[in-house]
Amino acid sequence: MKQRVLVKTVVTAYLIVLLFVVYYFRGHNGTQFPLWSCVFFIVLLLSIAVFPLVMSEWWSKNYAFFTFLVAVPAAFAVITEDWTLLAHAISEYISFIIFLGSLFTIAGGIVIRLDARGTPMTNSALLLIGSLFANLIGTTGASMMLIRPMLRINRARKHTSHIFIFFIFLVSNIGGILTPLGDPPLFLGFLRGVPFTWTLKLFPFWTVCVFALLADFYAIDSYMIKKERDSASFLEMADEIPEKKLEIKGKVNFIFLFMVIASLFLPGVLREIVMLSATALSIYFTSVALREKNSFTYHPIIEVAVLFAGVFVTMVPVMKILEASGGRLGVTQPWQFFWATGILSSVLDNAPTYLTFFASAQGIAQTLGIAHALIAGVPESYLKAISTGAVLMGAVTYIGNGPNFMVKAICEESDVNMPSFFGYMLWSLVILIPLFVATTLIFF
Repeated sequence: MKQRVLVKTVVTAYLIVLLFVVYYFRGHNGTQFPLWSCVFFIVLLLSIAVFPLVMSEWWSKNYAFFTFLVAVPAAFAVITEDWTLLAHAISEYISFIIFLGSLFTIAGGIVIRLDARGTPMTNSALLLIGSLFANLIGTTGASMMLIRPMLRINRARKHTSHIFIFFIFLVSNIGGILTPLGDPPLFLGFLRGVPFTWTLKLFPFWTVCVFALLADFYAIDSYMIKKERDSASFLEMADEIPEKKLEIKGKVNFIFLFMVIASLFLPGVLREIVMLSATALSIYFTSVALREKNSFTYHPIIEVAVLFAGVFVTMVPVMKILEASGGRLGVTQPWQFFWATGILSSVLDNAPTYLTFFASAQGIAQTLGIAHALIAGVPESYLKAISTGAVLMGAVTYIGNGPNFMVKAICEESDVNMPSFFGYMLWSLVILIPLFVATTLIFF
């Protein structure tokens, strides 16, 4: 009891002192935040990266509390400048987490069983299917629908983390570049006046990136499977093989899934009401036994909800500083837009990053007097660079796109030894960066 009182006293004192410091050293330029206000985002980002690696047990029990300690002074810093910015961030977060949560819950009621083992060819085929589905039901929807079948067919293998790294690369990010339904930044572009079918012009990017990654994956998976092909666990499947080649249960959830996708075309509030309704219907009409077959729990979405609540609050000063300084970044060439949008999308939410450079590109077009090949006021070459940068490089880190962290959490819950934050980044730097350099040379 005395220890709890001491902890509460220390935490209260910490918050009081920090809030005083934030108030005393706040900026005085309206929504122009001082540079030090970015510290909260940096601390949270480094914590997500480092603590699971060096203090995993402590972090798993205290990540919510730690996020609270970082987010509260950050929220106070935002309020002292403009409270409406915090209200807007909270509004965006609520829409974001309702969208992710609804797709997570609904897809968790769809059980897909394949009469197959996780061979390089089968895994590659599923990754390709996921890269196509991502354009119809979004990267989050495709990820939540296919991650469990991918886990199931590879359950007898020992070395599988690379499979789910490439799953994040392809299904959770790069595959969804062909339609506004694929990834949130593209949908925001559609709402800002980009024609719905314009993103089909990004098919050359999709083709190069998807098939290059599939070739890399096939080579790596072929090497990995040779190390364990003769093991008893690989030869004997742990679960019963279904009688059918393809068995799908919980099909009613497809109705609820498309309700969520269709709701994206509705105005705010009504959109969230439809999503929540679809989620409630899924819970009601899906048996508990069916979700148990998917090893479904709410832990992954709870972890994502907590951590991204902190991310959304702490990144407000960062985004406002970028908006205020966007014209002074010297970004005027398509390849510069590609890398600037991409690098920031890998550590910030790619939707507001997309909007920041979208607005910057509109301003540059007006300043330079560019009046040809404009899409929603943005030169088409710029728009291609911004769109591809936001979607492709969302795969570089676990927090680059919403489904990335959920896939990681689901895999770890299924006893897959996923790499740490920096371990994952090492994979992305080795595999993705050379691909993005080649993309720059080919297209920009």
